[in-house]
Amino acid sequence: MTRHLLDIDDLGPSELATVLDLAADDHPPHVLAGRGVALLFQKPSARTRNSSELAVFQLGGHPVTIRGDEVGIGARETAEDVARTLAQYHCAVGARVLDHKVLERMAAVSAVPVINLLSDRSHPMQALADVLTLRDHWGGKLEGHRVAWVGDGNNVARSLVLACALAGVEVALASPPGHRLDAEALNAAVALGGTVAQAGSPQEAVEGADAVFTDVWVSMGQEAEAAARLGTFRPYQVGAPLMALAAPGALFLHCLPARRGEEVTDEVIDGPASVVWEQAGNRLRSMRGLLLWMFGGPAGRS
Repeated sequence: MTRHLLDIDDLGPSELATVLDLAADDHPPHVLAGRGVALLFQKPSARTRNSSELAVFQLGGHPVTIRGDEVGIGARETAEDVARTLAQYHCAVGARVLDHKVLERMAAVSAVPVINLLSDRSHPMQALADVLTLRDHWGGKLEGHRVAWVGDGNNVARSLVLACALAGVEVALASPPGHRLDAEALNAAVALGGTVAQAGSPQEAVEGADAVFTDVWVSMGQEAEAAARLGTFRPYQVGAPLMALAAPGALFLHCLPARRGEEVTDEVIDGPASVVWEQAGNRLRSMRGLLLWMFGGPAGRS
């Protein structure tokens, strides 16, 4: 059966641990030798494109990056027909899409794995890089730690919460009313055995946390809401006073790009707690680990 990754909980706890282990291999076998991987981008990207292309290359494969207008999903061809066509050439299809349903439609007919490189619902590749970064800094042990998410309960937050549930990491969320993570995602995390709390304030969420996450307040496609969002989220800025409430040695993480002076101050993102550049670099390692797992690298799927 073809295994897809549309969200992080398409992996089980032991599978997530295996992917993270494989991501640590800096000299991976060429499991993709002679094969191509299609990378479809309806939305622009910096980290996702660079990390995905290099991961495929480092595994001996050939990445083929495709702009959304080159295939015209929904206009020129259906999502299903695009998936069927790409599967004739490639051993996997990664897609960064506007609507998560496009990924679901592609996966329903694809004979090769479909990997979510970002959708409006989730961002599993970011979550993999996030937990990999935490594990590196916590001596290889994730279970028993607590992280705080401050800001929008968006697609990145959803995947992070699910990844933390799989890994035994507690999560406290602080988001303005109307921008909280939806109940379906919270229930999914609890069903995985996760501990997730909706905090009443950023201070409550961050107090004693081992890591603090945030993201932009205005994502691509939300520009018309910018003025309202900036006012709503202003109390949720991660600055030095908020980070001071976290546990000693707490980390600061951000999926990038950052809007300095909005969701985070220069003092924090450039400060000693920040691991955002390492986190960005781990996008490459985590993608490589996932592909190794999918295509039978050491200890991966056969």
